[in-house]
Amino acid sequence: MNLGERLKSCRKKSGYTQTYITEKLKIHRGSLSSYESGRRKPDYETLSRLADIYKVSVDYLLGRSTDERLNAEQDKQATEIGKKIEQLISKLSEQEQKKAWEQLEMYVQYQQTRGRK
Repeated sequence: MNLGERLKSCRKKSGYTQTYITEKLKIHRGSLSSYESGRRKPDYETLSRLADIYKVSVDYLLGRSTDERLNAEQDKQATEIGKKIEQLISKLSEQEQKKAWEQLEMYVQYQQTRGRK
């Protein structure tokens, strides 16, 4: 399951409509629709807020964990790391940002497959 599918699944499991989520996050409905369809990826702050609303971990949404729950210390550490990564990438041009996110995703996927062996 990819990020978009997990976002949609969590929203439906929670019984929320797209309208409710977009009002809660103060984003356009088209943005949420794009996240759920996989056409766009939310920034880390939005992803973190979605995880809070759905009561799951960011790692779960990103597919790095099959366990929806996250303890407080892990959550704090993941949030700090995510913010630092986002701050670093935000200093790049839009094209460089896209490339950096793609590289980061490939690295995470590589680490996940390496850990399964």
